Amino acid sequence: MGAARHPGAPDARIARWIAPLLVLALWELAARVGWLPSLLLPAPSAVFVAAATLAQSGELWQYARISIERALSGLLLGGAAGLVLGVLNGMVRQAAARADDILRALAAVPVLAFAPLILLWVGAEEIARLALLSLAAFFPVYLHTVRGIRAVDPALIETGRSCGLRGWPLYRDVILPGALPSVLAGLRQALGLAWLVLAALELLAAPSGIGRLALPAGEPPRADALLLGIALYAALSKASDALTAALERRLLRWSPAHRPELLSGIH
Repeated sequence: MGAARHPGAPDARIARWIAPLLVLALWELAARVGWLPSLLLPAPSAVFVAAATLAQSGELWQYARISIERALSGLLLGGAAGLVLGVLNGMVRQAAARADDILRALAAVPVLAFAPLILLWVGAEEIARLALLSLAAFFPVYLHTVRGIRAVDPALIETGRSCGLRGWPLYRDVILPGALPSVLAGLRQALGLAWLVLAALELLAAPSGIGRLALPAGEPPRADALLLGIALYAALSKASDALTAALERRLLRWSPAHRPELLSGIH
């Protein structure tokens, strides 16, 4: 049985908000009494007013939609390529061994290091941003897919073979379900990296998106807009991570790691 909560202790869902709210309150107080210069670090209320103004004008939703579409496009392209190549690597190990060594070497290079080369090839266009976001999603999904396939219990594979499964049916019914936790972990990592790369790209060289909302072209930077942009990136990244976690719980209902009640009888 889980540990009983102390009668005077706050609920865990409430307790996790105490520290952030306390920080915001102290930040607001310091800004209002003049301890923090408003030009460099405005009060949270000023950031909220800027967000409300942009939301009312429609700019907030327009730029957020562009960033979300970019992140999803890169995730779909890069993640799909990583999943397919990861599965092929597991199915044809000898032929894919050399390619796997090359891909692992490239995965060790920070994604943004490829930016100058891609910009040289295609210029500072939308296709260059999509290529970098796809790379950011590709490597985590590929590496985790390969790792998950290679970590499947050999006894399960032998059991599948003894039931007459060979080739793709064996992968579909035995190996891929066994590798699914690792694949989903790669998806979560890919999402986090995609948002990180997207923020860097939009803040530096994008004509639209949250980065352009935070740094309007031809205008001096404003601290409230910058903080709003950072908060939007953080909120979208957190929301996408929460959605992926919910997907994990749904797809891995059979796993004790996602069903704590299955372990309750062990203790």
